[in-house]
Amino acid sequence: MPRIVRFHETGEADVLKLEEAPLVEPGAGEVRLKVKAIGLNRAEVLFRQGIYLEAPELPSRIGYEAAGVVDAVGADVQDIKVGDRVSTIPAFSMRQYGVYGESAVVPAFAAAPYPDTLSAEAAAAIWMPYMTAYGALIALGKLQPEQTVLITAASSSVGLAAIQIVKSVGALAVATTRGPDKKDFLREAGADHVIVTDEEDMAEQMKRIGTGKGANLVFDPVAGPFLEKLARAAAPGATIFEYGLLSGQPTPFPLIDALGKGLSVRGYVLFEIVQKPDLMAAGKQFVTAGLTSGALKPVIDRTFTLDEIVDAHRYMESNQQKGKIVVTV
Repeated sequence: MPRIVRFHETGEADVLKLEEAPLVEPGAGEVRLKVKAIGLNRAEVLFRQGIYLEAPELPSRIGYEAAGVVDAVGADVQDIKVGDRVSTIPAFSMRQYGVYGESAVVPAFAAAPYPDTLSAEAAAAIWMPYMTAYGALIALGKLQPEQTVLITAASSSVGLAAIQIVKSVGALAVATTRGPDKKDFLREAGADHVIVTDEEDMAEQMKRIGTGKGANLVFDPVAGPFLEKLARAAAPGATIFEYGLLSGQPTPFPLIDALGKGLSVRGYVLFEIVQKPDLMAAGKQFVTAGLTSGALKPVIDRTFTLDEIVDAHRYMESNQQKGKIVVTV
């Protein structure tokens, strides 16, 4: 029997348990993968803790991103066959599906072939980062080459994907990091400018960057009181995309800057893109083209084995990573 990861109660990383389970046959519109690699995401930490957008039904599987080989297909599946190499797009509910383990069943629409040039580890690091950044910056933000984008928590896998996407369309990428230890890394990752927020005033720095009017788009998973600083660093008419709450604190609305500059502050989640077939198809095309051309290159920080899944989650919560954390199976 394959080993899968489940948790029987919400809590710290050690609630994750490796268990043997019967092999599940895919139903109509589903495919089953023999998993080779798993990509970790902050959403899974929140899901495990019981504070995600949806609550788990215990005992619960977990996980959005995996890469592997299709070993069974259900009825009504047209475009995927046994033997295909695919990775999973986070377009499903973790209450119903979860990919941590040696075997996983997912909806067929959430399984996408990946370029032959990518390893399974790299393929497990594609869809959450790139589709999240694509949805905000390209699909909704309509990013243009002459614009400036401010990317916070930029050393995360989503932040690095955002830098690459901004650069791929010829716009200016400004990354932020709290301390100086990640500054050189972010410059090497492609950021045109890096602001160390513990040492520098973002608004003042943005006056020296690009047009000097601030960021046209802001892509932020931190929120909390930090939003007020982002509003001061934004250009007139800018849109601030809030896609997380890493601060864990209440988020005051920056009314004065919003009124004075005509700012839009927008909550955003990936499901806005992947639950609309036309937007999801456009995103898949954009990301696949970028991966094929080399403009988009997944950045893997560190790999763990499936037996080390608890350690992998603890490492994610340490915030040390520079890129994607991947678990090999």
